[in-house]
Amino acid sequence: MLYPAIKSYVDQLVADMGDISDERKKTLSQLSDYITQRYREGATPSVTVICTHNSRRSHMGQLWLAIGAEYYSLPAIETYSGGTEATAFNPRAVAAFERIGLNIDIDGGSEANPHYRIRWSDDMTSYVAYSKKYGDPPNPQQDYAAVMVCTSADAGCPIVFGSSVRVSIPYEDPKAYDDTDLEGAMYDERAQQIGTEMLYVMSEVKAALGE
Repeated sequence: MLYPAIKSYVDQLVADMGDISDERKKTLSQLSDYITQRYREGATPSVTVICTHNSRRSHMGQLWLAIGAEYYSLPAIETYSGGTEATAFNPRAVAAFERIGLNIDIDGGSEANPHYRIRWSDDMTSYVAYSKKYGDPPNPQQDYAAVMVCTSADAGCPIVFGSSVRVSIPYEDPKAYDDTDLEGAMYDERAQQIGTEMLYVMSEVKAALGE
């Protein structure tokens, strides 16, 4: 069961899903169709969310897909994130999720690339989030959906090796507002936008499965 603060936040995002444009919904449906197909095959869907540095938007996408699966009481889903290079899960993005209500602690890794243990429920095994290349373990090597959330990674990866389907869902990088008065607000806005759209994906899966 989601922590009450997160449940309340997610309820509001779900209420805002009607604001997603029809064009955007068509793109998001490519991902929901893949996840639905894997469930119907009796398989556990795997999704890797990819951005250049694996520091902000890719982590947001990974986490929101997993939260969405729990919110809609769907079967297990494996969500991952990666980049075309490894840097670090940016602390500004971490702080945005803490403001939403996730429980986040540093647990291992290096000073330059710490590992974060993340929880949104008492009934879950902690997610471990840190920056890595998209093909690095523990990320899947084959039979996964590659979700490209930044245009530079999309252009820089003409082939995402091992992926079964590739979906381009770009988002504006909140990095542009680092160290400005708008920093917190823009990270919150991006977390909200990605959350709304990934929840829409999982809501479509729920409807398709008739659960």
